[in-house]
Amino acid sequence: MAVRVAVVGLGWAARTIWIPRLQAHPDITLTAVVDPDPAARAAFADGIAAGAAGAAGAAGAAGAGEAADGTAGADRPAVLASSDELTADRVDLAIVAVPNHAHARISARLLRRGIPVFLEKPVCLSTAEADELAAAEHAGAPLIAGSAARYRADVRVLHDLLPTLGPIRHVRLAWVRSRGVPATRWFTRRDTAGGGALLDLGWHLLDTALPLLGAEPVTFSDVVGVIGHDFVSRAAAHARWREDLDELDELDGIDELDGVDGLGTARAQDVEDTARAFLVTDGGVSVSVHASWASHAEYDTTLIEVHGGAGVAELLCTFGFSPNRRGAPTLVVHRGGVAEAVPLPAEPVGAEYDRQVDALPALLADPGARGRAVRAARTTIGVIERVYAHADLLAATGSSSNTGRPSVWVSS
Repeated sequence: MAVRVAVVGLGWAARTIWIPRLQAHPDITLTAVVDPDPAARAAFADGIAAGAAGAAGAAGAAGAGEAADGTAGADRPAVLASSDELTADRVDLAIVAVPNHAHARISARLLRRGIPVFLEKPVCLSTAEADELAAAEHAGAPLIAGSAARYRADVRVLHDLLPTLGPIRHVRLAWVRSRGVPATRWFTRRDTAGGGALLDLGWHLLDTALPLLGAEPVTFSDVVGVIGHDFVSRAAAHARWREDLDELDELDGIDELDGVDGLGTARAQDVEDTARAFLVTDGGVSVSVHASWASHAEYDTTLIEVHGGAGVAELLCTFGFSPNRRGAPTLVVHRGGVAEAVPLPAEPVGAEYDRQVDALPALLADPGARGRAVRAARTTIGVIERVYAHADLLAATGSSSNTGRPSVWVSS
């Protein structure tokens, strides 16, 4: 029987990443979509109607689209205004794809009502939100989460090489974009995004690194970091490849997904565009993290470098959907002064999300999944909170002029 999935939120990620893959999957049925914005709901319903018309001709188009009461018809999802309209008897899993600040609140409400939830990064914006999700999962349905980067073919090949590297001593992580400051306004507001590049790109990096560091949960004895904001207010540094470049209304009414009034529309930029951190696990493994939305580099590049007692593996690639990519991924292993290239399978951009969707039915059925996502999220958000705290301390003591979280910029 197909897994019945609802998508909460109709922003860029839902429209571009999730909905097309869910609709194409043979073992998944998209049963509902949710968004408080009438225009977003109408656009989705119009798209369903246009698809039906194309498939069945003008005669078949008459019955396509959303029913008058928003309920689903044959082979088409219900189009709803609130996540409170979802019920466990109609939905097996809800994918929550809303702005960061609403992730935990909406997910916790669904979990408590018995609806399992999938959340990608960031799962939460604080350890307090992680506790909220843990309590909701304990009282209700299971939470599934994780970064799609773990499903990349090159990352999997790297992971398979780990036993040949000997004891892991250091992991170097970097995701540096050339011009990739998100243009969607909620992304650069601390009150709605929770943070900047560290929370956005850094979550992917940390989530990818945790399996490289041994059995979870991984704990860190030392965390230091600095953040910068040289690029976030520069229009030339904003991403030009996302279709929502001018989509400035994603926030308006977004809290209505769980019954709270919408936010205002002032466009404030008060998050970091760059973060650098150094971590040490309780076991003595060091980890460096460099996450940047914009830089002086020519191409967007992701680096995962694993240093072991018997060798070093270096993966160079580009995470995400940016077209400004460095080329095909490369994986090189260095041993005793000799570099050996490791073959990597070719795959299209976004294939990791195909695999993540493929994995959803099994994850949903896994009895051991309960509690796993929250444990991993606590580790990741704990590191991020400590980096921000250290950066703020440096700024407060005057140790650096470009380390703490910035004052608010308001763009015209």
